[in-house]
Amino acid sequence: MPIALVESACQEVAAAIYRVRLPLPFALNHVNCYLLRDRDGWTILDAGLNRAEIYAGWQAAFAELGIAPSAIRRIIVTHMHPDHIGLAGRLQQETGAAVFLSPLEWEIAQATWAPNPQRAAIVTAYLRRVGAPAAVGAIVEEQEEKLRRMTQPLPVDVHLLRPGDSITLAERQWNILHAPGHAEGQIIFYAPADRLLLCGDHVLQRITPNIGYWPSSQPDPLGRYLASLRALLALDVALALPGHHGAITDWQGRLHELLAHHDARLEVAFTAAAAGATALEASYHIFNFDRFSPHEVRFAVAEALAHLEYLAAAGRLIRYEKDGFAAYRAA
Repeated sequence: MPIALVESACQEVAAAIYRVRLPLPFALNHVNCYLLRDRDGWTILDAGLNRAEIYAGWQAAFAELGIAPSAIRRIIVTHMHPDHIGLAGRLQQETGAAVFLSPLEWEIAQATWAPNPQRAAIVTAYLRRVGAPAAVGAIVEEQEEKLRRMTQPLPVDVHLLRPGDSITLAERQWNILHAPGHAEGQIIFYAPADRLLLCGDHVLQRITPNIGYWPSSQPDPLGRYLASLRALLALDVALALPGHHGAITDWQGRLHELLAHHDARLEVAFTAAAAGATALEASYHIFNFDRFSPHEVRFAVAEALAHLEYLAAAGRLIRYEKDGFAAYRAA
């Protein structure tokens, strides 16, 4: 099938696949969602936040393409981050469509976005791990509550997509692949016959995906991300459609750029922690906090922790306790 590369708010980017670019209230000011047409209806891939302007963007896309609510048959969420799952529940209520995620992402979504009386204790333990004082907890909880409101209601009729399975979308057969790092259970979709990839936030064109160590993270998220990138070098991809920014046409080239970026970032992280530092302290040397909002500070500290944990797993740093917080120093 022919592949067309275009840039617009709602455009056909490959045969029967439409990109819907929706606004976000962050420094990363948009998310790419997709509408995929089949003979029996449409599939939404990722949903955006539950905010009025994003809902209006979907309504405009439906009107432009002549899509009635009943024609939406499925809503697929690549991962549970709020800009991808946020509006899925509301769209499900209005269309009757089932929502699909990977088992791990649905588990984490419920633990993160549903009411959870244990969440405060989880956040407190995480703050100790990154070396943040208790006062930071109020900021973290405030940011999480803002995001939680933009994910409600959560989907209720949820079906699970498992890596290794296949699915038909836009009249193509796609292999479902596990893509850990940015999100623990993120799934991406590869159509080998068309050399086409729906890559979520795993690989982005203009920016590097945030690889953070979060309360829900499994050990060494950066190590698993880098291993995934190396494995994905084997894919024959002509066009990759990501969750943010433009399409990717040099797949192997972009993967090599991301691998090189993290090699360089690991050296900066090692230097920041060699004499002894918490993740919070190290992040001050890795990132320019002057231009960060509280929302972005969370990502910077989580990413610093992921790099320090990778270096500790590699034996270059050792973990120790500093003033009651987890910290790192050169081995």
